[in-house]
Amino acid sequence: MTRGSQDTRVKNINRELLKMSSLVEKQIYDSLLSLKKYDLEKAEQVIKNDDIVDDMQKMIEEECIKFIATEQPLATDLRRVFTASKIVTDLERMADYAVDICKITKRIGKKISSFEKGSEELWEMDDKVRAMIRASVDSYINEDEEMAYKVCEKDDEIDAFYKSLFSTLINSIKVDENLLQEGTQLLFAIKYLERIGDHVTNICEWTIFSKTGSYVDLNE
Repeated sequence: MTRGSQDTRVKNINRELLKMSSLVEKQIYDSLLSLKKYDLEKAEQVIKNDDIVDDMQKMIEEECIKFIATEQPLATDLRRVFTASKIVTDLERMADYAVDICKITKRIGKKISSFEKGSEELWEMDDKVRAMIRASVDSYINEDEEMAYKVCEKDDEIDAFYKSLFSTLINSIKVDENLLQEGTQLLFAIKYLERIGDHVTNICEWTIFSKTGSYVDLNE
């Protein structure tokens, strides 16, 4: 295979990775929207679309394996494609959390309105997490090591949101014990968003590995 054909295959893999990333981001957005609006139809659609995410992961992983097996790539290309296979795993797990949030929607019902103060912070946390997903994947596509580090720094903001929301929800439950069940479900929702942030950090770590050949642990 020529160098040009190898570049084309890598670009095709990255193109499919971008499509998957966009779908996962939408899955997360829709899952939080279903929770906010108590939209059971949207929740069911997110759950259904998870099969599409899974299929995209498998397809990209297969393309990565075929490339490595047939192209005898240079070390830089090998790291790029290997990194792509790792990133889609993190994206798939993010999508799983979106499904989990939709299941919370079905359990909690309209009682999220009882947590109006905390819920506003939850929507802001969602916005920041999704922005981080976009930036982390862009850092990989553009081979931007500096951007990857900057995205990881933003995970501290997500952790701060988590701690603040956790405190707010616990205080609400203390004031009204009837909110125990719903409050507990929302605690799971914010934990899922926090875990999505951790997977974003994973993507950044793999991006840095792809660029430098060295693995760094930024998830501390």
